[in-house]
Amino acid sequence: MRKSKWLLMFIMVLAVASTLAACGDEEASSEGDSEDVTLKFWTFGATNYEELAKEYEKENPGVTVEVKTSENADHHNSLFTALSAGTGAPDLAMVEIDQLDRFKEAQDRFVNLYELGAEEIQGNYLDWKWQIGENNENDFLFGLPTDIGPKVMFYRTDLFEKSGLPTNPDEVQNMIGSKNDLIQAGETIKEETGKPLVDSMEMVYRAVIDGATESYYDEEGNLLVEEEGNAVKEAYDLAVEFNEHGLVGSYEMWSPEWGDAVNGGDFAIEMGAAWLKGWMSDNAPDAEDQFRVAKLPEEFAGNWGGSYITIPGETDDKEEAYKFVKWLTSPDNQLNSFKSDAGLFPSTPEVYDREEFKEIEDDYFGGQKTSQYFADAATDISFVYKGSKYIPTQDEVLNALQNVYDGADPDKEWEAAVQRMKDVSKR
Repeated sequence: MRKSKWLLMFIMVLAVASTLAACGDEEASSEGDSEDVTLKFWTFGATNYEELAKEYEKENPGVTVEVKTSENADHHNSLFTALSAGTGAPDLAMVEIDQLDRFKEAQDRFVNLYELGAEEIQGNYLDWKWQIGENNENDFLFGLPTDIGPKVMFYRTDLFEKSGLPTNPDEVQNMIGSKNDLIQAGETIKEETGKPLVDSMEMVYRAVIDGATESYYDEEGNLLVEEEGNAVKEAYDLAVEFNEHGLVGSYEMWSPEWGDAVNGGDFAIEMGAAWLKGWMSDNAPDAEDQFRVAKLPEEFAGNWGGSYITIPGETDDKEEAYKFVKWLTSPDNQLNSFKSDAGLFPSTPEVYDREEFKEIEDDYFGGQKTSQYFADAATDISFVYKGSKYIPTQDEVLNALQNVYDGADPDKEWEAAVQRMKDVSKR
């Protein structure tokens, strides 16, 4: 009897000990699940992502987002080097739209966001913007869309007025509805003010190429520039035509001379993207209240710029990274990014119908409500395939246009540019 009693007590002690051990394991497991997470996030240019990251950290205790910002070229080169080496890449990285096809060749170095449930939010974004973020088979998503760069006409009201042209945005759009209308307005401005219509041949070239559904390459990597009706030759010829009419200046974008020309009203129109208005308000103070925004002719509708946020495959925290990027690129936060000093234009069309979006007044543009002009331009844009060698190939055309501006023969320059583009395509 005594032995049975002691045996029973021994069994009870073992049971209690086992229960305590199990509780300890559960607590340890719980603590492991709530370990702090640090996400390294590489960005470029002017964004408000540092501020939004701080908001996310407050809403998600235990998550830290370290934002590193670099210049565009340095950022993309560093990211490409890290991905190639297989070490040193961040948990999250912005990739600019013109650079994306270059990185698509390293698909195995990225997380497929479809595997994390991204298809559930596809409807939040413009179709063309989402499609560019996929691989050619449409079964791998490299990144979630951030901003876009719908192009409009930034025009100087003072130069239009001196030339006897209307200055009201809607009247300007009605007046300039085609290439020929644009040339006619430019000739009037040149005659009355002595100022060129646009800053450079590049801007005229981009008026076509930024909206072309096919440009330098097809999806198999074949160079298209010698094919009948190719947009590259069309864009080149348009730039040459504007130059022959004396409607272009010699201001290279981002140069000090170009900045002075924007500030001083040395040309009448900039065919630029939504992000340009943020640069202007920060860097061209003397031009405040001189510019307004109108839609470009539909044949020049296009997108210039914008990015995606990717998750490199090295990350140990892909689920946490995806939660953050999903939050950051949501319609609400894309609207916040647009309202910030960065002025990133949303790729989430539901925002365009919000009164908060429609009623934003731009003091720099004389109080004009510019948002809807950009939104209207955004809906005219189509999917564009660019290819991994888009930038170096385009540079060869821009070099040719500069030579034409300096007096070279346009036909000979085109032939030379085609040969250089062929050389680029073979590298």
